[in-house]
Amino acid sequence: AGKAHPADGAGQGLIKRIVEISRRPEFLGKIIFLENYDMRVSKRLISGVDIWLNTPTRPLEASGTSGEKAEMNGVLNFSVLDGWWYEGYREGAGWALTDKRTYQDQGQQDQLDAATIYSMLENQIIPLYFAKNSKGYSPEWIQYIKKSIAEIAPNYTMKRMLDDYIERFYNKEGKRSALLKANDFAKAREIAAWKIKVASLWDQIEIKEVKMSDEMLYAPQVGKTYDVEVTLDSKGLGNCLGVELVSVPTENNNNEPQSYNAQELKVVKTEGDLITYALKNTIDKAGTFRFSFRMYPKNPDLPHRQDFAYVRWF
Repeated sequence: AGKAHPADGAGQGLIKRIVEISRRPEFLGKIIFLENYDMRVSKRLISGVDIWLNTPTRPLEASGTSGEKAEMNGVLNFSVLDGWWYEGYREGAGWALTDKRTYQDQGQQDQLDAATIYSMLENQIIPLYFAKNSKGYSPEWIQYIKKSIAEIAPNYTMKRMLDDYIERFYNKEGKRSALLKANDFAKAREIAAWKIKVASLWDQIEIKEVKMSDEMLYAPQVGKTYDVEVTLDSKGLGNCLGVELVSVPTENNNNEPQSYNAQELKVVKTEGDLITYALKNTIDKAGTFRFSFRMYPKNPDLPHRQDFAYVRWF
């Protein structure tokens, strides 16, 4: 069953092709296409089939919500590890094609996936379904269903979603709100005063010294550890400053987005307002890199760094 978007000519053509094939003599009674797919048809399907077969082109599946709904009805899923099934799959509670591609050519990959699907259906899934006992059902199949309902379905309920919101957001926001309001907003006043002080001194902070080896900058060796040091004049801000070493590969083919690595330096020496930060930087990838430092305000009472988004690159 399915319905292509009105503007999806290729999808409409595919459905037409499937319907034509289903009318061949060798497929009569073996392929049934349900027209006018809608919520009513979907409700019937997700509660009335044994296998939910979904084979999107990896990694283009947005979610696969029909498979999630089928899961709630004891239907076993068989899909590519993409969309929701990438997170939902559990061994012994459904079946999956790997998320890894073997071929770059999509046509070759489709042929391999098709062969794998047929092999798994013929050698694993169908024999398991028809391994029926004297009572007329397959105990092993029922075990799959039980495990699916027990280990997969609970992760896709409204209760789980609400629990996540409460645990990850509402409880934390509630505790922080109570912290800021306590004692006539004492903590809120303290944080505000700290922000005013940092803002007034931010432009006065001096970078006194930066130590990095030329080898690390121009010809780093994989597996070798290099010492990095930065000394700041904090202008009275003390340990309220953080320093990170940020590195990005120098190669950038076709202006693709670059990954970066940020490592925090630790305070190793304090002399008055002079603070020395250090890092042992181990090179774990081959190539050359661009290195830079960024300084930012630190305060354990901030919920996150973007709450006071000052930063200086050097």
